[in-house]
Amino acid sequence: MADPSTQAENSVLEYINNPRITIKYCTQCRWMLRAAYFAQELLSTFSTDLGEVALVPMTGGVFTVTIRHHAVVDGQASTQESILWDRKRDGGFPEVKALKSLVRNVIAPERDLGHTDRALRAQHGGGLMKAQQGEQKEKMKEEETKEEETKGAPCEDCQ
Repeated sequence: MADPSTQAENSVLEYINNPRITIKYCTQCRWMLRAAYFAQELLSTFSTDLGEVALVPMTGGVFTVTIRHHAVVDGQASTQESILWDRKRDGGFPEVKALKSLVRNVIAPERDLGHTDRALRAQHGGGLMKAQQGEQKEKMKEEETKEEETKGAPCEDCQ
């Protein structure tokens, strides 16, 4: 007989939408093509595992990639939003394989990305991947706090 809590979690998961990726880019810096390229790569790799990839035009030197996804914790469904990449925080733009890896780590950690994973392992070494994932989670929390403090501040990059 199935565990009632497992049945409840499965029924909740049936009603939850797929993850949503948002790519915010600066129109003044002309980063629309870069944002569209990343969107195309993510859709090509993850196809129906993603519910949506949205391009959001902004100003002020912004280039951030966020993911909104649903999680079940202790039988309770909740929506979480995480910053996967921020140009200012992370120092430039991501490589496509790194961005794909970050998305995969959220939506399907067990999924193999094939040549992308092999390239990342060769670049970083096998043991560094887990350490980087932990650091990335810590950076996300710090960035969310920092973002709340700096809302509305003018951008130095586009002035």
